[in-house]
Order: sequence, then structure tokens, then C-alpha cells
Amino acid sequence: MVQPMLECIPNFSDARRPDVIEAIISSITAVEGVTLLDRHSDLDHNRTVITFVGPPAAVEQAAFQAIAKAAQLIDLDHHSGEHPRIGATDVVPFVPISGMTMQDCIQIARHLGERVGTDLNIPVYLYEEAATRPERSNLENIRRGQYEALKQEMGIKPERDPDFGPKVVGPAGATVIGARQPLIAYNVYLTTDDVSIAEKIAKTIRYSSGGLRYVKALGMLVEGRAQISMNLTNFHKTPIALVVEAIRREASRFGVMIHHAELVGLIPESALVDAAAWYLQLDQFHSDQILEQKLFTLIKSSQSQSTVSYAIGTGFLDDLAAGTATPGGGSAAAYAGAAAAGLVSMVARLTIGKKKYAEFENRVQTILTQAESLRNDLTEFIQLDSSAFEGVMSAYKLPKQTSEQQDIRHKAIQQATLLATQVPMGVANKSLRVIELAEQIIPISNETALSDAATGASLAKAAIKGAGYNIRINTRELPDELSRPYLTELAGIEQHAATIEGRIQAALHERGL
Repeated sequence: MVQPMLECIPNFSDARRPDVIEAIISSITAVEGVTLLDRHSDLDHNRTVITFVGPPAAVEQAAFQAIAKAAQLIDLDHHSGEHPRIGATDVVPFVPISGMTMQDCIQIARHLGERVGTDLNIPVYLYEEAATRPERSNLENIRRGQYEALKQEMGIKPERDPDFGPKVVGPAGATVIGARQPLIAYNVYLTTDDVSIAEKIAKTIRYSSGGLRYVKALGMLVEGRAQISMNLTNFHKTPIALVVEAIRREASRFGVMIHHAELVGLIPESALVDAAAWYLQLDQFHSDQILEQKLFTLIKSSQSQSTVSYAIGTGFLDDLAAGTATPGGGSAAAYAGAAAAGLVSMVARLTIGKKKYAEFENRVQTILTQAESLRNDLTEFIQLDSSAFEGVMSAYKLPKQTSEQQDIRHKAIQQATLLATQVPMGVANKSLRVIELAEQIIPISNETALSDAATGASLAKAAIKGAGYNIRINTRELPDELSRPYLTELAGIEQHAATIEGRIQAALHERGL
């Protein structure tokens, strides 16, 4: 029997105060059975999107606790950002994953809405599949005029009255709760800072103004570039590749191009597969033609040893000391990188709020946000490295009696080795970013935490060196044309890190350390 699994993707109106986001995340992960999948903070949007899954009752409780925590910590009277919002917890969608129907999600959304309205005294609107009025199925209709307009109109205009809770807006604003199918949050940046171009393109492609079905879009200025911020609500019926080409076509009319794009949160694998098949014009393509998927099925069927699972801490160190192949040096390198990022975060927090360093407050806040993101990524690499190496060992255990089996085994070994190389390369790249942040914070940090910043820089350098050893030993098993790009990239990372380390030593000397 399939165990019910529910996904929740709440959006919070803050990204510039990492301590606030950490407190919200802690309120979510404190609920037993809930697993955090992703977090994405955008400083220009001043918005954070968190993704978590678990059994329905646990997910609902985690969402309630997160809304309560956000209401305590986020005051919309002092909030600004590029993204539209009406609440501290702006929107809370539920998505069925397994063993659940959309109707189940609707019931959870309505039950949570009633709890939030009654227990937290926050106005709640229901949207998408959970909407009680047709006009409220569309989020932008509810959010029209944002928090500022809602404060003026709620309790006066009946159409702005909430589904649950009071008819008055406090500093936590209102919250929109609903149920929907999987959504892709996708942003495209243009080669211009003219936001009017992004606004015109967004108007052309969004469905509400006559564009593509299942596309919601806004034009805004983010990181000095014009951005088209989108929600793609049904990628099966309006593929992501079609959206990109529509933007490319419209952009060319204004003499600009796509600079780059980004995902906010997670994307279904099939959406990327569909995009690849579209661009490569693979009319007869089937997903079982993907090498990794085929190999994963073969390797999984031959595995007898379960994946290493441990809590990062004493349990990890005990496993590291045991006489087993995993976890090993690659995981230890990731552990060092995560510890380095943690020290940078610590130094930032010890600097923020101190009068002596007030002039550096914004810079340190930015460093803290980036360090916490890196710490999260490097922590995930600890487990990923063990899993990757176990994949190599499993590939070597594949049968090799026939020529066909030998061919499959050879490809499996090569693919698994590539993955086992890519993971420490990710550790090296992330750790380089950590040492860059250490360099940025050392001249402006709280003097009492200077040794901690220096230790973080040293650990980041050690993580790069450790990852490098693992990259080199893995690439020995690969042909030159596959190994050469990794070794070239590694050499560049190591050289850059050494240069930064020299500058850090000089900066520490200047501050008397």
C-alpha cells in the first residue's frame, strides 16, 4: 500500500534576514516525519520559498507552525521587495505526491485555513483548486494591490473579505492557502536593465493578457537586469521549451537576448526531459532511452547493501572511523567545507547588530545569506559522496559473463565514476565560494570572531584540497577526453584558492592576527 505523501511549498516575505528564515525552517523541521527538500531566497524579491514533504498530518502541522513563526518575525509595514505579496506567509500551496487525491489536498488546505484564521487571527484566502469563489482560483486576483491595498479595502469592500479569520489586516498581512498540481517557478533574465521590456514580454506571454495557457508572468528588475518572473502551472500542456522560445522571439523584437535563467525550488524531471527532447527534435524519444535511468535501474536491482544513513555529527565521525569504504575522504572534505561555511555564518551573526560595525551591516547580511546556502549545499554533499561511491562499487559487481553484460557493466562503471568525480568537484567549487566569503568578511568582522573567520578560511582550503585528491583518483579510471576538463577546472580552483589564501593572510596580519 502506498503511504500518503504531501508536498508543501510556502512562500515567505523575507530573504534579507537569514536568522528569520532559519527560525521558520526550524519550526518546520521540528515536526516529526517532515523532510526539507529545498530552500530558495532571493534578495531582490525579498522572498524565500521552502519545499518540504511528509505524511499529510505532519505537513499540515509544519505549515501551521511556519505561518505562526513568520507572523511573529515578519512585519509587512517594514517590508519591501520586487515580488508582489500580501502576507508574511504569502502563499501556502499543497501538492499531492503519492497516495493522495487533489480532493484530499483541498480538505487539508481548508482545514489549515480555518486553523490559521481562528488560532492565529490571520485573514486567510483559499485559492486554486481549494478556492470557494471562481475569481479566487487565480492568485493574482487575490493579491491585486498587494498588502497596502488590502489594508485599505478589507472590511470595506465585501469582495476583499477573507474566507477565514478577521476582516482586518495586521502587520503579518493575510495568507493565501490552496491546493494545486506541480508548478515550475522559472525566471528569465534579459541582456538589458530596461524593465519595461520585461514587462512587455511578460504581458505578451501570460495567459491572463492573451498569451500562453498555464503561464503566469511579471516583468521586474532583479540584480540589475530585467527579469521575467514566471509560474508555469501545467508544463505538460505548455512545455517549458515553448515558453523559452516565445520569450526569445519577443526579446529579439526589442534587440535584446536571454542572458540566463533560474529555477526557484524544484522541477519535475519529466519537464527537463521534455525540453531536451523538444530542442533535440527527438520525435520518437522515450524516457527509458536515458542512460542514467537505465543504469540506475540495473544498479538498484543488484544492490544488496543499503545506503549509508547517519546524522551529521558524532554519528558521522563514528562512521568515518569505521572500517567501511563509505563515508570516506570525499564526505570528509564536504564536512570540512560545511564547517567552514558554518564559521563564516557564525562570524556574520556575531557582527550583525553591533554598533561598531553598523556601516557594514548590509554587506554582512548578504554574506550570511550566501554562507547559509553554501552550508546547506555542502552538508548535502556529505551524503551524496557516499552514495556516489557506493554506485561505483555496485557497478563493479554487475555480471560480466557475456559481451552484452560486459558492455553494460563498462558503461555503468564509467557513468558511476563520472558521478563520483562530479560530487567532489561540486565540493571544491562550493568551498571556493566559502573561502571567497571568508576573505570578504575578515576585514569587516567583529574583532572577537577574527580567529573563527580565519579557521573557516583554513577549513575551506582543506576541503578544496581533500576534494581534489578524490577528483584525481577517480579521473585515473576515466579516458583522457573525460578526465581532462575536470583536472583543468580543479587546477583553476586550487590556484584561485591559493591566491585568496595569500590575501587573507595579509588581511589577518593587518588586523593583528
